[in-house]
Amino acid sequence: MSKYTNGLIRWGIIGPGRIAHKFAQDLQQVAGAKLVAVASRNLNRASEFAQQYDAPYVYGSYEAIVNCPELDVVYIASPHIGHHEHTLLCLRAGVAVLCEKPFAMNRQQVQEMVETARKNNVFLMEALWSRFNPAIWKALELVKSGAIGKVHLLKADFGFKGTFDPENRLFNKNLGGGSLLDIGIYPLFLAYSTLGMPQNSQATACIGTTGVDETCGMILKYANDAVAVLDSSFRVKTRCEAFIYGENGTIYFSPRWHETKQLTVEYDQGETESFHFERSTWGYEYEIQEVNQCLRNGQKESTSWSLNDSLNLIDLLDSVRQLIGLNYE
Repeated sequence: MSKYTNGLIRWGIIGPGRIAHKFAQDLQQVAGAKLVAVASRNLNRASEFAQQYDAPYVYGSYEAIVNCPELDVVYIASPHIGHHEHTLLCLRAGVAVLCEKPFAMNRQQVQEMVETARKNNVFLMEALWSRFNPAIWKALELVKSGAIGKVHLLKADFGFKGTFDPENRLFNKNLGGGSLLDIGIYPLFLAYSTLGMPQNSQATACIGTTGVDETCGMILKYANDAVAVLDSSFRVKTRCEAFIYGENGTIYFSPRWHETKQLTVEYDQGETESFHFERSTWGYEYEIQEVNQCLRNGQKESTSWSLNDSLNLIDLLDSVRQLIGLNYE
């Protein structure tokens, strides 16, 4: 029986930044889970974060958190380039990991993370939180059930105006910057979850002065003749909508689609059906609940977003980067 079955699941956080604040706030709303440890290279920053969320253990280095006497799982929210290193740090210490997307910088790094988790028999999952959004879950169920018939076309965008700062993680190549890895991953995730792996891909990008893609456009073609049209941008604010067009109807995700609370299905015969998923949180509690449930079940990975899914997604990201000529050191 899993040691978590009847007990509290104790969380730690590596990298107490903006996303980690949202995660910690939602963690407070999840029964049977508590934040107990925070680690940052800046001890004052870690202390302030821990005090805000009532975490008893504070560490001024990422390495130290794995020695926390009360720790079951770590949420890694460091910059993209740190995901590989920090995940391996935890896995080798036998600590379960939920690591922010993108899982790592390339297939080689993700492969090592997956192999290390399996070798050490430790739970690992990519924090692709949108996968567990009830609205997206429902949309994928509708597609699978054949509610809109065979899918022929999928469109999804994600863009916002980023304030240019060459040192900011969005634009800094040394921190894994660029729209593709930061937000383009969401449209790619939706296309993959709906249609699987493409037969071939096309992509183009506008590379900015710091050497990263500030706008990226992708077209994926599938063996069943379906097409996905996807884009991401830091240069413009887009509508952040998504559409799945089937032979019998369309599923529309209200903006911002990756965190949407509403789906609308328009059937070709004229009927319309709406689904509402209200929440008062940011929406991170669903992935937290998934991890908690997996740990209590003794699972080493999620069946809803598996390690093989993460390997496929990084393959897609790598292929797009190759097409647009974006390489990281």
